[in-house]
Amino acid sequence: MVQSSTQNPIIPEDEKTWHWQGYPITYSHCGDTGPAVVLVHGFGASWRHWRKNLPVLGKTCRCYALDLIGFGGSAKPIPKQEIDYTFETWGQQLADFCREVVGSPAVLVGNSIGCIVVMQTAVDYPEWVLGVAALNCSLRLLHERKQGNLPWYRRVGANAMQRILTNKAIGSFFFAQIAKPRTVKNILLQAYHRPEAVTEELIELLLKPAQDKGAVDVFLAFTAYSQGPLPEDLLPRLTCPTILLWGTKDPWEKIEIGQEWANYPTVNQFIPLEGIGHCPQDEAPELVNPILEEFVLRNN
Repeated sequence: MVQSSTQNPIIPEDEKTWHWQGYPITYSHCGDTGPAVVLVHGFGASWRHWRKNLPVLGKTCRCYALDLIGFGGSAKPIPKQEIDYTFETWGQQLADFCREVVGSPAVLVGNSIGCIVVMQTAVDYPEWVLGVAALNCSLRLLHERKQGNLPWYRRVGANAMQRILTNKAIGSFFFAQIAKPRTVKNILLQAYHRPEAVTEELIELLLKPAQDKGAVDVFLAFTAYSQGPLPEDLLPRLTCPTILLWGTKDPWEKIEIGQEWANYPTVNQFIPLEGIGHCPQDEAPELVNPILEEFVLRNN
């Protein structure tokens, strides 16, 4: 049974809208003084996945969390016709957010694919990035350059699934099966090592944006996105202070690979989070928040 949480920090309700390239983008922030930090969610999530971090970091920082275009409460324009959902697109969005909303360079913090977004921003727009903190970075194992390393059955299965999902009817049906409370709960119980962190609140905040018009198209577009940069392409090119945080119990992004990335001279610190899964900021904010606060204050 999913347990409800009574100890979460109060979620800021003053959600704001910023218009980027004509599209509404949702975000929230806490704190009006101090250095700036921007929090970037992973695939299928939203700024509310940082609800346990935003008000805490906002006590000492100007802390922002935004929804990438295509996710959360942000607009979901038609893939390829109106916008390309790529890391370069999201990197530009994040840099423009720092310029137009934050008004200064910021430390960027990402989780999962959000890590690649913040790295892409730091590579393309280094003048707007003071530091990068990556939490359980997506390894992008289905990238076309990595599929050759998969066992043949996984490689064939991945390619077949990507082809099947390009059929709109099949893809929509598949998405509908995933976007159900029980399915989301089961996925979260796999991703999180602490089952008590999988709350009704969490399930609802992930499910709600899935009902938006265009959500299924964005999901299918990203599922088919097997090009673009890999983390190991971007990490060696970073010029700002960079730390990697990694939950040791992540079932999807194995810590052994993350530990190899710690050998890059551009990575200043690798921090394992014992007994934590794929989303440390939500599962163990009591561990993550002090690390992020210290990193932000040190790099401003």
